[in-house]
Amino acid sequence: MTAIVHLDLRLDPARLDIVPALLNEVLAATHAWPGNEGLEVIIDDADPAHVIVVERWATAADHDAYAAWRNTPEGVSRLGEVLAAPGVKSVFSGRIPLDF
Repeated sequence: MTAIVHLDLRLDPARLDIVPALLNEVLAATHAWPGNEGLEVIIDDADPAHVIVVERWATAADHDAYAAWRNTPEGVSRLGEVLAAPGVKSVFSGRIPLDF
């Protein structure tokens, strides 16, 4: 079943000028990972230093494999360079059926 991952990030306001290039660099590896079906970065209208990376994965297992790789020396990214606080990740793979 498809998994949607939200990575809620609080960015250092003093580093916002380098965020687009850095996210493009970091997320290229995410996009290329097997099972990734797409991603985007959305910006809080009230706070440009608050963004959410929205990832779509074919399965939660695909995301789990990717997340494990990010915790290896080969998978470490430069994302920490622009963070004001640790990111908060939420994985959504269950669904509530709607009848409309």
